[in-house]
Amino acid sequence: MWEAIGHALALTGSMTWKILWALVLGFLLSALVQAVVRRSTVVRLLGDDRPRTLAVAAGLGAASSSCSYAAVALARSLFRKGADFTAAMAFQIASTNLVVELGVILALLLGWQFTVAEFIGGPVMIIALAVVFRLLLRRRARGRRLLDAARTQAERGRAGSMEGHAAMDMSVQRDGSLATRALSGEAFTAVSHVFVMEWAAIWRDLVVGLLVAGAIGAWVPDAFWQDVFLSGDPTTAALWGPIVGPLVAVVSFVCSIGNVPLAVVLWTGGISFGGVVAFVFADLIILPILAIYRRYYGMRVAVLLAGSLWVTAAVAGYVVELIFGVTGLTPDRADAHLPDEGVSWNYTTWLNIVFLLVAAVMVWRFVRTGGLPMLRSMGGAPEQDGSPP
Repeated sequence: MWEAIGHALALTGSMTWKILWALVLGFLLSALVQAVVRRSTVVRLLGDDRPRTLAVAAGLGAASSSCSYAAVALARSLFRKGADFTAAMAFQIASTNLVVELGVILALLLGWQFTVAEFIGGPVMIIALAVVFRLLLRRRARGRRLLDAARTQAERGRAGSMEGHAAMDMSVQRDGSLATRALSGEAFTAVSHVFVMEWAAIWRDLVVGLLVAGAIGAWVPDAFWQDVFLSGDPTTAALWGPIVGPLVAVVSFVCSIGNVPLAVVLWTGGISFGGVVAFVFADLIILPILAIYRRYYGMRVAVLLAGSLWVTAAVAGYVVELIFGVTGLTPDRADAHLPDEGVSWNYTTWLNIVFLLVAAVMVWRFVRTGGLPMLRSMGGAPEQDGSPP
């Protein structure tokens, strides 16, 4: 038994070491953008569901929090302040499925094709969701009443998770050009605050995801997954993968970038390429988040979101599977393996050292500029502004 546990922990440690520098880099880039983009600007730009607005929502979401719980809470906050529901959901999807850190980690653990698939499939999922909402909500009186009921429920301000974090606007408030604000001392402080708070929001999901992936990779034989994913027949597997992938995500309880290590296990186990994409994109319909949707918008809208996000994640998986199959860019599963090299003196180690030093500077600035009280208000309540006491 102890040998099996040691094997699982070794896999977890190897995966953590391989992606550590990428996580720091991704959160740093996200913090830089969030430091100069004010929350009020986001709300103002998301007032309808036109294609241009949804593109803006996707871009702003991609530069926002990669924590699924914080993204869901922020989307509800935007909706309460006047943002269009479809635009708010597009922002929410992009916040977890189009972020830089996700793309970098996908490339490190699975290959560059998965990163390209992320940035192709993410917009496809948003477009598909907009079409579904237009058909079900905008063109029917019953759908419009459902939206009104969702807004009424949202206004009640029932708490979900990471409410305080979602309510915090840590961007630079001084006037001036974008460059002037970005190069100011206030920007350095804002970046450090966003950076540390993002880590505080995501670390639990990340640790759980790595531990789950390490355990499954060490203990569950590939034959089990091959049966689940029907990998004996490539055509059947390609059709089945995007359907079953989100279902695995729902019951995994792991969301955001924390599900990428498990995606590696599923890919080596036999799920289709499109199935991996659909699994990664289904981070917003895990069981705890479905419960939050019910509190935020009511049961009927929660069911609508669950079904719509599942369907659109599957659509994104099918589109990616088709595009990569036609172009011959589908990655070779034989090249995939769970990282088990451990720690050695290579470029990964040097990058980890450099970016850990950068992270230390961010933490130092965070502590020196009164950031610690913010950590105590991360849970918060929807009515709070999230600022430290």
